[in-house]
Amino acid sequence: MDPRDETLTIDRAVTERGEIVLRRRGDDFEIISNGVFLMDTRNGESERLLVTAALDACRSPDHVLIGGLGVGFSLAEAVRSASPKIITVVEIEPTVIAWHRDHLGAGGLADPRVRVVRADLMAHLADRADEYDVICLDVDNGPEWTVTDDNRALYGDHGLSLLRSRLRPGGVLAVWSAAESAAFAARLAAMFGRVTTIRVPVPRGAPDVVWVAALEVQ
Repeated sequence: MDPRDETLTIDRAVTERGEIVLRRRGDDFEIISNGVFLMDTRNGESERLLVTAALDACRSPDHVLIGGLGVGFSLAEAVRSASPKIITVVEIEPTVIAWHRDHLGAGGLADPRVRVVRADLMAHLADRADEYDVICLDVDNGPEWTVTDDNRALYGDHGLSLLRSRLRPGGVLAVWSAAESAAFAARLAAMFGRVTTIRVPVPRGAPDVVWVAALEVQ
C-alpha cells in the first residue's frame, strides 16, 4: 500500500457528545464524530468563502464571531483580513482546540486579535450580551444533517432569533452547509429578509452552500 493512502488514527476522545477522532491520510487530516465524517483539510474553499462573503457584505466588520473552529479554514481566512479588530471563535470541544495546537497548526490561534471561547455557541450567545458585526456559523454539517442532535436548535427559529439579536445594525450572518436546505433558507429569509445563496462545487457530491443575510442599518 502506498503510505499516502494509509489512514492513521492520530488521537481520539470520548466527550459528552460522543466519540471524536482525528485521522491523517498523507498530508491531510480529517475529523470523525460518532463514526460520521465531519470535515477534513483537503479543500476548504467553501469554509473560506463563508468568511470572505460575510466580510464583503459588512461595512464595518470590526468584531467577527466564528461559530465552530473545525479544521481552521474559516479562522485562517478571518486572520488574513486586516478588517476585523477582534475575532472570537466559539468551539465546544476542548479536544478540537488542542488538536489545533498539537497537530493542525496554530497560525490562526496565534493572531493577537483572536480569542477562543470553549463553550456551546447557543449557551454563549444566551449568557452574554456581546454584539458582533459578523457572525459566521459553521457548526456540524449544516441545518439538515447534524451529527449532534443539540446542534439542530441553532438552525431553528429560536437559534436564528438568538443569532440575529447578537448582530449590530448592518451586521451580517453567514451560514455554511454541506447541502441545500429549502426549509432553512425560508426560515433565514423570514428572519432577515433578503438572503444571498452561494453554491460551491466540491469534487464529489452536491455543492456546499453558503447563505449570507444582512440586517438593515437603522
